Amino acid sequence: MSTGTLRIGTRASHLALWQANRVADLIRAQPGAPAVELVHIRTEGDLRTDIPLWQAGGRAFFTKEIDRAQLAGQVDVAVHSLKDLASAMTPGLELAAVLEREDPRDALLLPGPGGLRSLPAGARVGTSSLRRRAFLNRLRPDLQLLELRGNVPTRVERLLAGHYDAIVLATAGLTRLGLAAHIAEHLDCEEFPPAVSQGAIGVCGRAGDADTARWLRPLDHAATRLAVTAERALLRRIEGGCQAPLGALARLRDGAMQLHSMVCSLDGRTRLDAMDRISLDGDASAQLAQAAALGVQQAERLLAQGAGDILARQRELTRQASP
Repeated sequence: MSTGTLRIGTRASHLALWQANRVADLIRAQPGAPAVELVHIRTEGDLRTDIPLWQAGGRAFFTKEIDRAQLAGQVDVAVHSLKDLASAMTPGLELAAVLEREDPRDALLLPGPGGLRSLPAGARVGTSSLRRRAFLNRLRPDLQLLELRGNVPTRVERLLAGHYDAIVLATAGLTRLGLAAHIAEHLDCEEFPPAVSQGAIGVCGRAGDADTARWLRPLDHAATRLAVTAERALLRRIEGGCQAPLGALARLRDGAMQLHSMVCSLDGRTRLDAMDRISLDGDASAQLAQAAALGVQQAERLLAQGAGDILARQRELTRQASP
């Protein structure tokens, strides 16, 4: 920390600011905490609204400009939706804390009551995610899937204005912004596993910056850190990037971790599932190593079943469609 004020780099969307303000409040609540200032940074993801997210090349679309500002000393801390953060950290930066996870499920939003199975054939469903497209095609191949960009309130407004019959968003963002009343159905994680780390907020600092780290370490939620460690290790081994038809969710209960993941072809016709459960033991460091090993082990099983071929086909389609 180069000044008496702790500078937090963040995007300026409604959800990003909610997350950054949450981190700022948690820092300010600590005895002797420094002053905290939010620094708004525009990312490529904010500027490139003319293309679907799946054409954006995946990794770091919403984070790399903030990474650069951190490395240049322009900000001390960065706050991200952890699902946007590449599974391999930028050299010189570290994931200093992971806040307690909000509900990780995806949500179906409708103008009125109903659910995914009650939508009429040909209904227009908006989503910006390849994962959601693949899972929707698996469960309801008769739907018309349309691109959906913009911040969370804008997406909800477009649904209510009649541009879509339904949209799919993360429950966590809707809850944080007070928009959960628009949720018609929470999608079952067994059939519709969320994005890796969905619902978790990641707080990044510069490696070796002990002055800043002392204020971030107390924010780390141990159970959430364990869960996302397993999920991110799986994603890193599979090398799917943040725009891949892959979902995963780790859950902890009674000293054990269960990890479920699914890879699905974009047309929904090929689905690969894996489920593992391990007991965690030892100190915090040992348990983190066990969680990471579980993620790698499950990734290897998916790759042995053909997950690499599915993701390679997706990457080739993305490359061909990119401007």
